[in-house]
Amino acid sequence: MKINDHASRFTSHASRFTSHASRFTSHASRITSHASLKVKDMNLTDYYTLFSVDEKIIQDVMSQALSKGGDYCDLFFQHSVSNHIRVEDKAVNSAHCNVDFGVGIRVLKGDQTGYSFTDEITAKAMTLAAKTAAAIADSAKRVEPVQVKPHQIPNYYPMKTPWEAVSIDQKVPILQEINDKVFAEDDRVIKCTISFGDGTGHILIATSEGRMVHDYKPMFQISVACTAEQKGQREQNYFNLSSRNGMEILTPETIDRLAKEPVSRTVALFDAVKPDPGEMEVVLAPGRSGILLHEAIGHGMEADFNRKNISIFCDKMNQRVAEKFVTIVDDGTNPSVRGTINVDDEGNDTERTCLVEAGILRSYLHDRISAKHYNVKPTGNGRRQSFRFAPVPRMRNTYMLPGPHKREEIIQSVKKGLYAESFTNGQVFIGAGDFTFYVKSGYLIEEGRLTRPIKDVNIIGNGPEVLRNIVMVADDLQLAESGGTCGKDGQMVPVSLGQPTVKVAKITVGGQG
Repeated sequence: MKINDHASRFTSHASRFTSHASRFTSHASRITSHASLKVKDMNLTDYYTLFSVDEKIIQDVMSQALSKGGDYCDLFFQHSVSNHIRVEDKAVNSAHCNVDFGVGIRVLKGDQTGYSFTDEITAKAMTLAAKTAAAIADSAKRVEPVQVKPHQIPNYYPMKTPWEAVSIDQKVPILQEINDKVFAEDDRVIKCTISFGDGTGHILIATSEGRMVHDYKPMFQISVACTAEQKGQREQNYFNLSSRNGMEILTPETIDRLAKEPVSRTVALFDAVKPDPGEMEVVLAPGRSGILLHEAIGHGMEADFNRKNISIFCDKMNQRVAEKFVTIVDDGTNPSVRGTINVDDEGNDTERTCLVEAGILRSYLHDRISAKHYNVKPTGNGRRQSFRFAPVPRMRNTYMLPGPHKREEIIQSVKKGLYAESFTNGQVFIGAGDFTFYVKSGYLIEEGRLTRPIKDVNIIGNGPEVLRNIVMVADDLQLAESGGTCGKDGQMVPVSLGQPTVKVAKITVGGQG
């Protein structure tokens, strides 16, 4: 059945869900109106109003948090609004809005953490939470909090049109346009699913050492998946984008890509083959294949895993772990990229942290606890999912810097191998660094040329071993346009990743024997 047959049904569904979502929007508006929240340009006084606090209240709560002899405490206030729309079977089939509001209170005693939170920001509720967090310590020694002073932070995600200014009836027509374009792109397409989300968050962080920071954090994400059928064979693939942008990201060019990319990736699978299994040279494409770097190597460089002697990198500091043309960074400063942060969730400045410099391991990713353990400064990697969680060391945008080779030179150097573009369903064991990944899209390399597309391929290996076996790195660094959501300790945070074209001397490939 053609898309035109469903146009009226789509419009009808959209209308109902616009009405449904407007009730959530109204609820969110009452909260933000009460807090005098206008747009992204708020000063510290606006944040005090938003959370109904002032310096005295904050100081009193921190005093209670340190009343049992804790060494340090911080308060993490959060107000976030996220909107989601899903289009499936040529109609809007869900739309909802989430509002989150609360404060988390953390007390540190040595490397031990006491943590409590409340979604009721009143003096009584915060005092009770502070006393709960304070119980981690039991000492007559009393540390008094320092009077807080505002700390200025940079803005790495400027925007023109914040999502607060965009109503749902402005978003739905764009999703309908993408839907129409997907079906018009190829008559083999039989299904299209679009998942759209936007969000804004305001955070206020106060520490017992006297630092006060606030930040406005936007987010945009969209995924377009399609299914195509040819002679009884069905294939499915997708394309997604995510960034810390406002509505201006949805240009006509972007809308066209959101329709074309998932279709071209899907129909390519009709001609895909399964490679012979075995150990072979693997070329990792720029951008999206950086997930291998993130999962198999990046997690092993988070400092808590090393402090606890879990990571295989725990005894490798200042030792060679890769060839001299391999440099890996974790960066919180890339403009508008999904994993970018203006400040981490402990109130520490973000930065670009060099993990591997010219093949030598130079740094782990630190939060406050691990930085104190290693006697270094925090790297701005203390991150949390929300006020309900204590921060732990997490990645931001993790990628490999450009190397001395050319992409064409790398591909031509491979007689028989695999070109891997994107991965899904990865599994990694942090301690040893062993991994298994499913290659979602890629090509065979035969006699130095990309030939047939591949499917149903697994690669199996060890992260540190892969790092040592990187033999060529191109000069074509790309960051993944979609980034991802990284899970650790039951928490999910937005990240991004990337790399140039990279040749690994050997990885085990599982396919059709």
